[in-house]
Amino acid sequence: MSVSRIAAIDVGNDCVKAIFGKYDSELYIPNVIARDTEDRPVIGIEDLNEKDPLDGIHIRVHSPALKENNVIYRVGNLATKSDNPNELDPGSSKSEEDQTLVMLFTSLALDAVKSGTSNTSRDSKAVIDANYTLGTGLPLREVKEGKDVGYRSQLLGSVHQVEFLVTPKYQGIKVNIKFDEVKVYPEGFAAYINLVMDKDLNIINRDLIDKRILIQDIGGLSTDVAVIKNRNVDDDKAQGFNIGVSEALESIREEIRSKHGVELDSRRDVVEIITRKNDRNHIMVKGSRTSVHDITDRILLELAKKQYRHLRNVWQKNSQTEICYFVGGGAMVLKEYIKTLNNNLDGYNIEFFEDEKESIWMMANAYYKLISDFVRKSNKETKVPEKKTVQNK
Repeated sequence: MSVSRIAAIDVGNDCVKAIFGKYDSELYIPNVIARDTEDRPVIGIEDLNEKDPLDGIHIRVHSPALKENNVIYRVGNLATKSDNPNELDPGSSKSEEDQTLVMLFTSLALDAVKSGTSNTSRDSKAVIDANYTLGTGLPLREVKEGKDVGYRSQLLGSVHQVEFLVTPKYQGIKVNIKFDEVKVYPEGFAAYINLVMDKDLNIINRDLIDKRILIQDIGGLSTDVAVIKNRNVDDDKAQGFNIGVSEALESIREEIRSKHGVELDSRRDVVEIITRKNDRNHIMVKGSRTSVHDITDRILLELAKKQYRHLRNVWQKNSQTEICYFVGGGAMVLKEYIKTLNNNLDGYNIEFFEDEKESIWMMANAYYKLISDFVRKSNKETKVPEKKTVQNK
């Protein structure tokens, strides 16, 4: 009997952030996949196992939850180098995309192999059976539409298999994944939990507990604005918008290609160009350092204006709001533009996280807190007091 291991996974549009066990393992993988063949060519195949598995994830995925089953993929860093990388399209629903599940299963399989026998049982040398208690989330819009129910049900009750093909260190290993429990949380509520509570769900930010606050979570494909009052998300007033940063990043990528003849591999390359500390908004063109500031500023400012309109509209409907927190990877990309707009226009009380990692990992941390609390409560309920027995002499 396998012991169920805690997994908290945020399948973001840009990347997957995952936390496992007793906070003993983290995983960060670009959310990019590409179809591939079983025998991918590798230069220096004899040195394969000297490389980092995260740079060479090559798998076959079998699951009844997938629309297209038994497909072979490159995942993450390896997929970004492919001729046909897939990133989630603007307008798509996270809960209905095979890519979301492929990234979820890949993360769990990597953890199962890495974590050894503490949570897994090996039927044979190359097969690992792994049980997980999963905490994850969906955009508020999808939860309000009831899509979390179907998403949860397709994970529970089935075995999902990841087979590592030409992957460093893990080649030939199959991982069978089963879920003992799956909790799907609305992303806005999760962000609130992370703001006010620590890993043990003790209150760490009492100033926020009884405030009326907004949390604007800007992702790749969507934006959620959670309305918090009386320590709960107001389901009626919370809103989800079908707009994120992906479309803007794609526009920047296309304009750089058409203007400078430079082909960037993925949206992640664009994010790196506009967020890195050195040479921000610059690319190399035929060996010369070239500014793309005009392209990035124009496109990102236009998106920031749309995000600011959402803030203004929600705040007007919730006039007693005291502060709005901007979170998520998209908030990091748009931070300076939104701050400038706010200073020049309404001057709302808004806050960003200066710690980039804290903002990007916020959802994964929140899911970890929530699923850990669920496990603690479940264990308390299942514990039965020991009865003393009297032995006959």
